[in-house]
Amino acid sequence: MGAQTNASPVIIKRKKVVAGGGHHGGAWKVAYADFVTAMMAFFLLMWLLNATTEQQRKGISDYFTPTVPMARISGGGDGVFGGDSMFSEDTLPQMGTGATNLRPTEARQARGETGISEAGPQAESGADHEAFKAVEEALMGRGGESIVREDQLKHIVTRVTDEGLVIELFDIDQATLFNGQTDEPTLLLRELAGMLARVAGLVRNPVAVEGHVAARPLVLADNPVWSLSAARADAMRRLLEGRDLRPDRILRVTGHADREPVTRDPMSPRNNRLEVILLRTSR
Repeated sequence: MGAQTNASPVIIKRKKVVAGGGHHGGAWKVAYADFVTAMMAFFLLMWLLNATTEQQRKGISDYFTPTVPMARISGGGDGVFGGDSMFSEDTLPQMGTGATNLRPTEARQARGETGISEAGPQAESGADHEAFKAVEEALMGRGGESIVREDQLKHIVTRVTDEGLVIELFDIDQATLFNGQTDEPTLLLRELAGMLARVAGLVRNPVAVEGHVAARPLVLADNPVWSLSAARADAMRRLLEGRDLRPDRILRVTGHADREPVTRDPMSPRNNRLEVILLRTSR
C-alpha cells in the first residue's frame, strides 16, 4: 500500500499533429474574386471598343460621366438630335439657343433670325429634303429599281451635308474616271455623267462640281495636282452641260488638288474623285 503511494504518476502526453498550414481565413477568396471581376470588366471593355461606333462610345462615356441629370450631354442612339448633343457645336446654334465662341454668327438662329418664311415654317428646308430623297432613291433604288447599273454603283457614294446632297464619283482599282493622269474622261465617266444629268433633272437645286486627286509620291517643283483637279472638275461640267443640264444651274467649279483625302493613304486611287453637289436652296 505504501509502495503504491510513493509511486510516480504516469503522465501520457499526446502530441497534436496539424496537417498543412492551418486555416488562414478567407481573404484570398476576396482577392481572387476581385481579380476575376477586373478581368471580366477588361474583356468587356475590349469588346465594347471593337463592337461600337465612335458616336456610341461617346454616349457610353457620357453615361458614366457625372452630368446634369435632366439632360445628358450625348447619346449613342438615333433618337432626339440623331444621337447628337443639344450642346454640340453643330446643333446648338441651329436650336436657337445662341451662338458659341467658335461660331458666333454663322447660323441664322444665332443671329436672332427664326428661319421661318412666309410660305411656312422651314418650307425651303422641307423642299430640299424631299428633293434629296428623290435623287437618292433614283440613284440607289431605295424606292424601287435603280437607274444605275450595278457596276456603276461601285463608283458612287452619296451623303447629305450642310451644303447639300453630295454625289461622289471615285476611281476603283479595276476602273477609273479619267485616262491616266489626264483630264480626258473615260467611257465610264461619260455614262455616269449622263445618268447624273437625268437625276439632276428631277430637281431644281443649283449644282456645284468639285475635283479631287490623289497625292503624288514625289515632291515636284511643278506639282500638277491643282491644275489637274480643276481641269477634271471642268471636264465634268462640260459633260453635264452636254447632257442637257442647264448651264445656269452650275454655280461653281473648283479643284481641291490633294488637300482633302478620304483615306489615310493620300496616294490611294480612292482619292481620285469628283463631287457633284446639289446645293440647298435655303442657303
